[in-house]
Amino acid sequence: MADEKSYDGSPTLDEIVFENRNRTYGAYDLRSRYRSVLTKSFILGTILFLFFAITPFVIMKINQMNAKDATEVNANLIEILPDDVVIEQPKEDEPPPPPPPPKEEVQEVIQNVVPEPVKAPKVETPPPPISEQLKTTTGTENVEGVRTPVYTPPPPPPSTGKAVSVAVKPQLDDKKVYSEVEQLAEFPGGIKAFRSKVETTFDQGEMDGEEGTMRAEVTFVVERDGQISDVKASGNNKYFNQEAERTVKSIKNKWTPAKINGQNVRYRFRMPIAMQF
Repeated sequence: MADEKSYDGSPTLDEIVFENRNRTYGAYDLRSRYRSVLTKSFILGTILFLFFAITPFVIMKINQMNAKDATEVNANLIEILPDDVVIEQPKEDEPPPPPPPPKEEVQEVIQNVVPEPVKAPKVETPPPPISEQLKTTTGTENVEGVRTPVYTPPPPPPSTGKAVSVAVKPQLDDKKVYSEVEQLAEFPGGIKAFRSKVETTFDQGEMDGEEGTMRAEVTFVVERDGQISDVKASGNNKYFNQEAERTVKSIKNKWTPAKINGQNVRYRFRMPIAMQF
């Protein structure tokens, strides 16, 4: 290592910069060799550029030198003579074809075949009917005939002088609501079962604040199919009437319809309701 305080006659820029510094660190060495490395890199890069730039021209020149001589082709046109036109000669009239030979007519020969005689079957005469056999014939001998019974109608009943009356059933109207019938409408289990359903279904919460006994008469129509309709309740308390109507409508069990002359009819049913609050 040279003495830091000793100077050459003409110090370089790097020596001036790295004066009184550690030159063994590496930066000084890199800066001192920078010019030579840059020059070598420039020369090498220039050589590579020239090599890649000249190589295609060299390859093209070599290919031209190795190419075969081009063959010249005489492209003179040859005159093409037209083909001779062939003129068809008209054909001579050909003689018509000979007529076909006449067909021989075949005559059918019908032979008269006489059938062999067949014996006629023997016809048996059926015996005369019994009615003819029973007819009396006139002869020398007395023949007793067959007696047939004579039908005599029974004597008419003795006349009592009273006219026989025939009961005529009245015509029933399917739309009419009857209040008098031969067979009343019935609820399954009876009227007690219907009242029990009304009591258990009745919502007493609608009557909060009411005291005493509430009464109402409920009327409804039992239809011909067992359903109920036209439910109405009449009483002193409006809320009690409304709840009674709702309760009866909510019962969906079918009734046995009322009957007149064995036919189902519409029937108006009345039922009083009384409850204590």
